[in-house]
This record gives sequence, C-alpha cells and structure tokens, in this order.
Amino acid sequence: MALLAAIFSICVLPSLAVAESSYVYCDNGLRCVMAPCPSNSALDLATGKIIKGVSIDIDELPREDKALDLSDKLYAGKVVVFGSIENRTQTLNGKRYTLPWLVAAGIERASRDSERGHCSSH
Repeated sequence: MALLAAIFSICVLPSLAVAESSYVYCDNGLRCVMAPCPSNSALDLATGKIIKGVSIDIDELPREDKALDLSDKLYAGKVVVFGSIENRTQTLNGKRYTLPWLVAAGIERASRDSERGHCSSH
C-alpha cells in the first residue's frame, strides 16, 4: 500500500501543480477597437517565450507588493512578477473567449533593460 501511495504522489501530483515562473508583464504598444485586445504581453524569463494578449490578476499579491505605483510599473515592464499563466473564459461583446491570465503571486525584483524588449516603453 505504501508503494502505491509513493507511485501516486510521484506520478499524479506533479501534473496537478500549476507551473510558476518569473515574468515581465507590460503594455506592448498594440491597440485595437474591439475586445479582446492583445495590448499586453508577458515574457517568461525561464523559456524566453512571449505570451501575447495576456491580462494580469494581482489579487493574490501580498500587501507589501501592492505599491501605489504598481500599475505604472507593470504598464512599463519595470518589475519581474512571480506567478503562473492560466486560461480563463470570459464573455466579451457577446462571444466567449478563453484568454491567458498571469496570476501574480509576488514581485521579485526590478526588471533589466534586456527583459523589457517586448514592451512599448522600451
């Protein structure tokens, strides 16, 4: 029985976990006339992949990470955010869309210039 529990925890539980990474989220300069708008993107620092059209959820951030100027820093890509990407379904203009969301768990550090290349403010 212990062997089965060990196999279960090794094989099944990691697949249930949400992969967290470090991201530079920002405005990418694209504009649109109808939602959903791909005007924000996030660079996954672990893979180098840019996730386009992503929104950010900062509700889970610790209070100390929610500075008054956080939205300005996010817009400009000035901070590295630790979190995960999840797909959420939304209804916009009467249509259902599944869109990526960066669920922020913390602010790691200030971003480097080289990490803000996908941002419009760079």
